[in-house]
Amino acid sequence: MRKIFHNLSSALVAACVLVPTALLAQWEMPPSPVVSEIIGMESLAPSIDLPGTVISRFDSRLASELEAKLIWIAEVGTEVKKDDTLARLEDFTFKIREMEAQSLVDREDARVVFLQSELGRLEQLSERNLSAKSQYDQTVSDLAIAKSDHRIAQAQLGYAQIAMHITQIRAPFDGVVTERLRNIGERLNVADEVIRLVDPNSLEIVARAPLNTVNFIGKGDTLELSNEFRSGEASIRTVVPFGDPQSHMFEIRLDADADIWTVGESVRVSMPTAEPKAVLAVPRDALILRREGTSVFKVNPDSSVTQVSVIVGLGAGRLIEVFGDLVAGDEVIVRGGESLSDGMAVDLGKK
Repeated sequence: MRKIFHNLSSALVAACVLVPTALLAQWEMPPSPVVSEIIGMESLAPSIDLPGTVISRFDSRLASELEAKLIWIAEVGTEVKKDDTLARLEDFTFKIREMEAQSLVDREDARVVFLQSELGRLEQLSERNLSAKSQYDQTVSDLAIAKSDHRIAQAQLGYAQIAMHITQIRAPFDGVVTERLRNIGERLNVADEVIRLVDPNSLEIVARAPLNTVNFIGKGDTLELSNEFRSGEASIRTVVPFGDPQSHMFEIRLDADADIWTVGESVRVSMPTAEPKAVLAVPRDALILRREGTSVFKVNPDSSVTQVSVIVGLGAGRLIEVFGDLVAGDEVIVRGGESLSDGMAVDLGKK
């Protein structure tokens, strides 16, 4: 039995020796798939992250302009267009006042018509010396008073029509109902808040920056934004030129992309603290952080990689300054480098 095992072992060894070199090459691991990027000189500045909040430029709490009972209000989440009705107040009293005002206008209108006719008749009689001048003058005076009363009645009708109009609270802009501040059946007073309307498509970010950053930013500059869920960029709409005398902070407002951000979201705004300078920079994702130090993998012409030790400098957004055996135009690995080692071949097919 031992002789049989010995013979089998010898046969296996001989088989391994006789395996062709080409077949062994087929068993080797394929090149690691990676993503690379060409690096270059970038204009970077040291920065700090400051808290900001996404708000809507159109966020209104609409109030009642009348004393009346609330009889209908839109549901939370309702999308409305400008001038759509958001709430209705009981309007019986205001309809009666409008009818009364219209009746006064009709009465004064009839009186003006009558006096105009009477004045015309007296003018014809005066041509024949058949009317007293005092009667004529009295009619002229009455007509002037009647026309004045007619204008007052029209003004009263206008007030009544306005009151009828504002028994419906209408949307001043396109938006979404986010809060009902009163319930159906409640009696409202003038200026009582009824409903909140927010435009989710007109967004901006409000942040407060110290003086040492305000000196290095201006209207139209683009800043990096980020939070735990997403990142992006936004341009500065305005820098409010008045600082808080206690905190020495200045308000910054940036235009926000409604496709990325939502109202009420917190963000970090990266703001420069010095003038930018030209530096050799790599994407932060290219850095390999290990016990022996920080490095990047540089791609060689033969698609192998060389591990290059680097020292990092200032960073801004996704880029960071590096010092090491790198030059502008080098290609570095930005994804997939964690499993690489010096001299390994890589597959750059996923650039």
